[in-house]
Amino acid sequence: MNTPGGGWLARLDVGVAIFFVLSGFLLFRPWALNAATGQARPRAGRYLWRRALRILPAYWLAVLVCLIVLPQNRPASAGDWIRHLTFTQIYGPGQLRSGLSQTWSLATEVAFYLILPLVAVLAVGRSWRPVRTVVIVCGGLLVTAGWLTLLGIGWLSNGLHTMWLPSYAAWFSAGMALAAAHVALRTGTAPAAFRVLDDLASAPIACWAAAVGLMAIATTPIAGPRDLAGPTAVEFTVKLTLYLAIATLILIPVAFGGRTRVKEIFGAGSARWLGTVSYGLFLWHPLVIELIYLIDDRPLFTGGLFNTFALTMVFGLVYATVSYYGVERPLQVLGSQRRKRPARRGPVSGTSAVDVAAPAVTAPTVTAAPTVGA
Repeated sequence: MNTPGGGWLARLDVGVAIFFVLSGFLLFRPWALNAATGQARPRAGRYLWRRALRILPAYWLAVLVCLIVLPQNRPASAGDWIRHLTFTQIYGPGQLRSGLSQTWSLATEVAFYLILPLVAVLAVGRSWRPVRTVVIVCGGLLVTAGWLTLLGIGWLSNGLHTMWLPSYAAWFSAGMALAAAHVALRTGTAPAAFRVLDDLASAPIACWAAAVGLMAIATTPIAGPRDLAGPTAVEFTVKLTLYLAIATLILIPVAFGGRTRVKEIFGAGSARWLGTVSYGLFLWHPLVIELIYLIDDRPLFTGGLFNTFALTMVFGLVYATVSYYGVERPLQVLGSQRRKRPARRGPVSGTSAVDVAAPAVTAPTVTAAPTVGA
């Protein structure tokens, strides 16, 4: 952390912001698209079933392995099992166990999954009015602002409540607002002001250069400590704001505008495969890190950075591949067959950063998969 590049490495948790914005974009888009095209709303039950099939099997397996295999987790209490199996490990202090510390973001993501159908219905309303929809979903900014105010005056804990959904409502709502704007632009219902997004998308280098500039600012102490120490309320606010802008600037060029070489690269077979197994990489890489340190018998946060990173990526991808093809995919297919219903026109509900599926003509040109959670 004390090297010249230490600040950049410390702020790579910006990936959480990118994924939360992307999740809001892809998950909310079916509701907006159906409203804009006069289709029936996506069924909440089917959406939640698809989310459960995609998230739970591999997650429960990771919880099982980490709580049993890692010696620092033994003996796991009944509370440990219940909290981690139900995504409630973030609602009390010190409840994240070894190999599972990254699941705080997945628990936050799951909270967003659960409230999305209600938020989507309220935001879309009975008729498609894109400006109104954008304004309503941007209410998440007010939720986060209010939450940060409570943190600032000491009513909430910086060590606990910074993991809860209200802290990140602004990130999800930004993705939802972009989704509404995207649908409006593609269906010819957008006001002229929305066209700035397509204009920005035509200049990806400028967008990403601006994102790098904001990232450089985030590497300074203004965004809080570089280590695992908790930030102050002001530092946390600055960090959230910078990360929101960075994530938005990264997403716009790949979601808006026409076909580009950049989008072809993101849509290549290798990129799609990495997206396919990336949920498993998210789940298993902390276990790999813990095992590396156990086998090598050295303290955490010691040893060569690049050697540890390479081992983690190689074995993390092996675990992720086995997880996807041995557990995730078979159970998705089995679960889908059991709930199979007659096909209907319109976008598939439950589409997310984990599995993108929408009509070819209207689907956003985004290829993605989970990082933190989903």
